[in-house]
Amino acid sequence: MSDLDPPSGPRADRRAELAAGLAEVERRIAEACRAAGRPRAELTLIAVTKTYPASDVRLLAGLGVADVGENRDQEAAAKAAECADLALTWHFIGQVQTNKARSVVAYADLVHGVDRPRLVAALSRAAVAAGREVGCLVQVDLDQRADRPDRGGARPAEVPALAEALAAAPGLRLRGVMAVAPLGEDPAAAFARLADVAQAVQKEHPGADVISAGMSGDLAQAIANGATHLRVGTALLGRRKPFVR
Repeated sequence: MSDLDPPSGPRADRRAELAAGLAEVERRIAEACRAAGRPRAELTLIAVTKTYPASDVRLLAGLGVADVGENRDQEAAAKAAECADLALTWHFIGQVQTNKARSVVAYADLVHGVDRPRLVAALSRAAVAAGREVGCLVQVDLDQRADRPDRGGARPAEVPALAEALAAAPGLRLRGVMAVAPLGEDPAAAFARLADVAQAVQKEHPGADVISAGMSGDLAQAIANGATHLRVGTALLGRRKPFVR
């Protein structure tokens, strides 16, 4: 059976669940776009499939999803290999350990979590060795608290230098910025700060027009503040469960 054939049994049930989740997410995106006066075409929906099997990726591809996000290299590499026959764009959305750079650049089309010069250098070496050009986003830490939890990201003042390093790195292409709304803060206010950072980056690097922001719970606020890429997992695939290949 090919991926274009209608599934049956439990796979058909799962396809129906994913189709319902996708329809609801698309409804929310369309509503937020209308409120913000933006066309739906400006938004890329990334299905965050961490902890879910490659079979779900195949079902989502059959439903028209073209962008897939993962945040653990071992899991992502396995799924990308299993789904190599599909026309998908793979996003690595977690923090990248420098010793995983070679593995990540082998399949990732866009790396969202670039937050330090050492990682820029590691990704650049790996991309050149692999003969690939890999898109990269500067991860911005939007948490303004002094005792903020360490979730990764460069402070806003550090972003220009990091963006410059990415733009100059062989094998890499600066595509824009990424952030997660801080816990306990109004996402709209946080994403407004991200929009300011993104505008400053794009002023110096006109091609860096990606703003990766917004997840299941705050996608409307992200859209209202200029997000171009939404990272949606739970609202699309359901509550997380242990990953089993």
